[in-house]
Amino acid sequence: MLRILFISLLVILVSCAKDKRTLPILGQHEYNSRTEGVSVVTDTVFYKVPDFKYESHRSKMVSKKNIDGKITIADFFFTTCPTICPVMSRNMKKISEEFAGNSNVAILSFSIDALHDSVPVLKNYAEKLNVENENWHFMICEKKKTFELAKGFMISAAEDKNAPGGLIHSGAFILLDGQQRIRAYYDGTKEEDVQKAIDDIRLLLNED
Repeated sequence: MLRILFISLLVILVSCAKDKRTLPILGQHEYNSRTEGVSVVTDTVFYKVPDFKYESHRSKMVSKKNIDGKITIADFFFTTCPTICPVMSRNMKKISEEFAGNSNVAILSFSIDALHDSVPVLKNYAEKLNVENENWHFMICEKKKTFELAKGFMISAAEDKNAPGGLIHSGAFILLDGQQRIRAYYDGTKEEDVQKAIDDIRLLLNED
């Protein structure tokens, strides 16, 4: 009997510990100080990803306004990528399917190949991947703007004539909270990171 009570208590304690888990807010933050009476109060201005406005594979414009208040997971890719992109897209699809129909979760896939990845090409890519989640957007804009945006997400994307496909980019999935603050990174090529991302999205949904 005592053993059963001990196990039950342990389960409760573990559950409570899980509930209290939080994700850090990543990036270079700013600190603004002001005087209130005789005290100096310092406010933290948390880093947020830059503004953007891209055309999606559905021929609609998508910007930060569209993800305001939503938990968002993003990646950078290109449709002719012969290396990591197919794996990343399959893994992102698992996340997409987990939250299909949840309007509070958005998925953004930014193409870094504006010369090839037109809206019809992106639409065809989504169809071949059998994407049914209306909240997953495959998007395109000028290449230079996308390279700069990648920096704003604190990852790399660039041209490289020696790389397969002539382009290089990070294989990271980037998790944003409802205020567009970066909360976590995952290796988009690893299945175990997919589950981590799913768990953290649920965590942020409860946090917000």
